[in-house]
Amino acid sequence: MRLDKYLKVSRIIKRRTVANEACDTSHVTVNGRPAKASCDVKAGDIIEITFGERTMKVRVLSTAEHVGKAEAADLYEAIV
Repeated sequence: MRLDKYLKVSRIIKRRTVANEACDTSHVTVNGRPAKASCDVKAGDIIEITFGERTMKVRVLSTAEHVGKAEAADLYEAIV
């Protein structure tokens, strides 16, 4: 699954266009490497997103094309 779509489906970022912009400006890394929006994401990958001075790090548990709001948090695990 594309990184920008995963970020939107999992509701880490609310809109796909915002996810695209975050990737284009190097605010998103996958497994420690800067990632483009088209990067393929799979279970086990570590995604790190920088929002201003705050950084969010998550491990991908699964990918799904469509999930409800209640199940979106089950797609990833926050890493401290």
